Amino acid sequence: IKEDFEIIDRKQLPNTTELKNEEKEKTEEGRWSAPILSLARKASENLALSYGNALKSASLVGFIPKPVSNDSTAKTSARCHAMEERANLMNMMKLSIKILIQSALSLGRTLDSDFPPLQQFFVVLEHCLKHGLKVKKTFIGQNKSFFGPLELVEKLCPEASDIATSVKNLPELKTAVGRGRAWLYLALMQKKLADYLKVLLDHKHLLSEFYEPDALMMEEEGAVIVGLLVGLNVIDANLCLKGEDLDSQVGVIDFSLYLKETQDSDGKQDGDITAVLDQKHYVEELNRHLSCTVADLQNKIDCLEKTNSKLQEELAAATDRIGSLQEEQQQLKQQNELIRERSEKSVEVTKEDTKVELDTYKQSRQGLDEMYSDVWKQLKEEKKIRLELEKELELQIGMKTEMEIAMKLLEKDTHEKQDTLVALRQQLEEVKAINLQMFHKSQNAECSLQQKTEAISSFEGKTNEMMSSMKQMEERLQHAEKARQAAEERCNKMKQELAGKLDTCQQQMSQLDSKCSTLEKELKSEKEQRQTLQKELHQEKDATTLLKTELQQMEGLKKELRKLQDEKQQLEKVCEEQEQALQEMGLHLSQSKLKMEDIKEVNKALKGHTWLRDDEATHCKQCDKEFSISRRKHHCRNCGDIFCNGCSSNELALPSYPKPVRVCDTCHTLLLQQCSSNSS
Repeated sequence: IKEDFEIIDRKQLPNTTELKNEEKEKTEEGRWSAPILSLARKASENLALSYGNALKSASLVGFIPKPVSNDSTAKTSARCHAMEERANLMNMMKLSIKILIQSALSLGRTLDSDFPPLQQFFVVLEHCLKHGLKVKKTFIGQNKSFFGPLELVEKLCPEASDIATSVKNLPELKTAVGRGRAWLYLALMQKKLADYLKVLLDHKHLLSEFYEPDALMMEEEGAVIVGLLVGLNVIDANLCLKGEDLDSQVGVIDFSLYLKETQDSDGKQDGDITAVLDQKHYVEELNRHLSCTVADLQNKIDCLEKTNSKLQEELAAATDRIGSLQEEQQQLKQQNELIRERSEKSVEVTKEDTKVELDTYKQSRQGLDEMYSDVWKQLKEEKKIRLELEKELELQIGMKTEMEIAMKLLEKDTHEKQDTLVALRQQLEEVKAINLQMFHKSQNAECSLQQKTEAISSFEGKTNEMMSSMKQMEERLQHAEKARQAAEERCNKMKQELAGKLDTCQQQMSQLDSKCSTLEKELKSEKEQRQTLQKELHQEKDATTLLKTELQQMEGLKKELRKLQDEKQQLEKVCEEQEQALQEMGLHLSQSKLKMEDIKEVNKALKGHTWLRDDEATHCKQCDKEFSISRRKHHCRNCGDIFCNGCSSNELALPSYPKPVRVCDTCHTLLLQQCSSNSS
């Protein structure tokens, strides 16, 4: 606290009685006619009661020693000390706000950053925000700044985001104290400082992270200070943040601004004149503000009417769209029903066709499998028969060699029986030729043995007969010496039998060839049937894929139907909400029309007359007397013209003023006539 406050001269501090007398004299000097000036005056009167107490407490903060006692007495003394600090700060805040409002009203212009009361106001506000701050420990050191609580305003009130971004974008600010001061400057220029601090006080659970429980912002004094800050909305401030060193400024309170200064009687008269001029300027500004507000309200009403007409048009368009959508929905439903019926019929027909085709395919497949198994069995049997024939041919070749050896032996033994042997040799040569022919034919038949199954079985019987005949010939050769005649007769018989057998073999071979050709034709036809069946299978697969795609399309149509139904429900909800909004808009419009009629009446009263400047009028409009120091100028609050005191001594209550105000004689009579006609 010793660092926060600095007392310049303790002897110059006035008593409370002197301060009260001063305030009474000032209240008797003049009255403010404008409502905002009257409110500021009331605020200053309320603040005057704590004027002397604040100065005394501020003077005694750093100079009165406190006695040391036990723990309980220390706690109570600490509480009392905190209460005294809060009271002192609140009183200083009241004084700074009062003097700032008075000085701003006396100047009647926008305030700059070099204005001393404004600088002292920011110093006192900074001390109030620093009171009871918690010290945050970091790696760099201890940090104690009031910019932390001010950053919460951006989260709680989105309107303050512009202030936060502009403060962060300033490159000159390097410390949290400088950013906090810049934030306070910008909030005062926006005339929303009280609103932002009120938002902070409404969320004390967030402020508890930054302040101690007995801090000024956590107690009732904070709410009082926020209420006092509302009066600063009267002030227009134009503060330039660029070029100012906000980081290194020292916040010291200068009490010389709050001390009494002696003035002479001439100075008092000059002060009265300046006060009257300031009142006149502020009345003009008030009228200007009222005209601006009326114009804004008219613009808002026009905008509301336009938005209402637009909403009505949009509602009509929405109803038309809803009707068209309902018609389209009905058409889509009918089309979906037709598509469903057609698809169901086509699906049933395709299912029946596929069932029939599957049955036929299964039957044909079973027949083909049976034919294939039979052909495979025949091929196996033909292979076995071929092997057996090869073995038999080898045996025949061996027998032929043995026969040749036997014939040579017979030639050696039977020189006498050469004729018979020659005949036998001829017969043997013929048999050899036949055997050779058979061998060649068997070699030629090996290529077609894979498909000729029945011919091989017939060859087995023939080969057996040939073997039996060969055995008989061997026996006859052995007994040739005994029965030559029998051998010759038998040889003739054998020739005949062999010729008949050869004919039968040739016939069987031709039959086998015809059977093979027929089998080949059947195989070709079966292959062609198999290819046709495969093509039909591919066609059936393609048809099934088409059916699957159609089923997927049907599912997509079902999903689209569901989506359309959901959209219909959403549109119905939107229609209901729009109808409710239209009803609410009708209520708002009726209320706004009533307000508009009231505003138009006020606007008519204000627009009917113009406010004359003091420089434009040199004579009274009614009596044409020249104005002087003794004959002063007075404005009529109804017509805005300037009259003397005698021509504007009447007072009446106007709709733009809550209290009776000065009116000229002509306006007084006209207003009385209007009131009497309205009452009748």
